[in-house]
Amino acid sequence: MSYGYQLSPTVQEFPNFDPRSDAEVLRKAMKGFGTDEKSIIQVLANRTNLQRQQIAEQFKTLYGKDLIKDLKSETSGNFEKLLVAMMTPLPQYFAKELHEAMSGIGTEENVLIEILCTMSNHEIRIIKQAYESMFGKSLEDDLSADTSGNFERLMISLCCANRDETFEVDAAAATEDARQLLQAGELRFGTDESVFNAVLAQRNIAQLRAIFEQYQYMTGHDIEQAIENEFSGDIKKGLLAIVKCVKNRAGFFAEQLYKSMKGMGTQDRRLIRLVVTRSEIDMGEIKEAFLQQYGQSLESFISDDCSGHYKKCLLALIA
Repeated sequence: MSYGYQLSPTVQEFPNFDPRSDAEVLRKAMKGFGTDEKSIIQVLANRTNLQRQQIAEQFKTLYGKDLIKDLKSETSGNFEKLLVAMMTPLPQYFAKELHEAMSGIGTEENVLIEILCTMSNHEIRIIKQAYESMFGKSLEDDLSADTSGNFERLMISLCCANRDETFEVDAAAATEDARQLLQAGELRFGTDESVFNAVLAQRNIAQLRAIFEQYQYMTGHDIEQAIENEFSGDIKKGLLAIVKCVKNRAGFFAEQLYKSMKGMGTQDRRLIRLVVTRSEIDMGEIKEAFLQQYGQSLESFISDDCSGHYKKCLLALIA
């Protein structure tokens, strides 16, 4: 879904792509004493995920070796993690991230929100298939086991991947939905979360924009303020993520990138996921939004926060 703005990826299909010659370059970069990281970055950061899969296929055909395994044995730390993320087919990558977010003690709700609140129906369905084939369980079952209450209901609704994806706007229905949201939240004692869930998980993007405008018109303030006041914890974060994505998708991802780097220590896993997955979609817009929101370029943020080949590779992906 284009969400009403021009998509500008920073990683695009490489023209005159030759997977065989790329495989040869990578082999040479990793053969013998020392590793030529510069060549690895030059090839992989300038190919799409699909092209990288073809290179891996050629690499195996030519040398009988697994490219990911070779990259892992030749690199280390965050640079290694970044390369592995770049080489993983996207549905499997998202499935793995969701699984990791729910494994072990505690759940990383931010990961669930970032993925499920921002994906199209088609993307969610493909991720669900990948999840089941990789982990032998359905994503829905794991979400149920790992989350609870209103947040669980929102995640399950989104996991159903039944959002209306037309661009049709029904003004009367938008007014009615805005009125229902108002009555379910600010006009009653205690909040009826199910109304927010039903509207925000099902309506199309253009319709949601119309609903939010009506809400503002009726109350004199935006829907975010209502959610801030009426909800708390993970359900609040999830609903706000949907609203932000509807209003300014690039701005939402700029904020996620900012959060991954600000304060003490970088959340490298989050930074890697955002850069790798958005570079083929809308990183151009995200960089503009980042500069606008934080008065500093994304490039300078990454340069201050990361180092070595890891930094070089991240910068190459967003260039």
